[in-house]
Amino acid sequence: MPMNYDLPLIILRPKGLCCSHEAIQKTVDFIKERINLKPTVGIICGSGLGKLASAVKNPQLLKYEDIPNFPSTNVVGHEGNLVFGRLGGKSVVVMQGRFHLYEGCGEEAIIIPIRVMKMLGVDTLLVSNAAGGLNRNLKLGDLVIIKDHISLPGLALKNVLIGPNDEHFGTRFVATSDAYDVKLRRAFQAVAQQQGHSKIVHEGVYIHVGGPTFESPAENRMLMSMGADVVGMSTVPEVIVARHAGIQVFAISLVTNVSVLSEESTQKANHEEVLQTAATRTGILGNLFMELIARIQT
Repeated sequence: MPMNYDLPLIILRPKGLCCSHEAIQKTVDFIKERINLKPTVGIICGSGLGKLASAVKNPQLLKYEDIPNFPSTNVVGHEGNLVFGRLGGKSVVVMQGRFHLYEGCGEEAIIIPIRVMKMLGVDTLLVSNAAGGLNRNLKLGDLVIIKDHISLPGLALKNVLIGPNDEHFGTRFVATSDAYDVKLRRAFQAVAQQQGHSKIVHEGVYIHVGGPTFESPAENRMLMSMGADVVGMSTVPEVIVARHAGIQVFAISLVTNVSVLSEESTQKANHEEVLQTAATRTGILGNLFMELIARIQT
């Protein structure tokens, strides 16, 4: 059968082309020409939490789609902006919207923003996400400081760092035993106590799944047996890239749905519930982040 050359071609860009030091430098140069601020703190907003950026003073905004060699997001609740400004007395860059493996965009979509932050001057990364509560002691609206993670994609040869290593950013093999900075975790707990929110703040293990389907009851029971407290479809790849680049990390999950454990249950997880719950906690999380940033030692 003869080949139809009139069909559109889909060209997949090699990860090295977009994630290389040279390519990232061009993206950084583009941003520096337009933004007169050097951020030291990066913030990634999860589903429905993009309004955290509204607390940024003197904001300067760049849309993802306007930045060369920068991916764009298509998930509801992720606005798709880089917001630069001041928060907690420090210069910050906020990602309003993140990238997920389930979007089919490839690992480079996760790698590029983190490496851009690094080359802009970021040395501390704060990450938030919307997650399902596995631990039965957790309730909707609770905040779970991530102390450790389990990466199911990472254990199944979908680690975000698979491929040629770029020594400009970090070494080949990255330890993750200290992925979540202890001092930042303790500082956040102190801030929560000070602001009267200690009852909704917990600490636990986040398990990363590929998505985009929510977990089945049997899968949730398995994840619980593995020692996970919350489950989600993001964060871990970003944390791994950040740690590879020497960035210290604080990450927190907002419990936006309680994971279903019984096949007989009529309860179903849905993205609308995620966004609604996130909206009730955006103000609280913004205030907590603001004070945490103020306590970061530079």
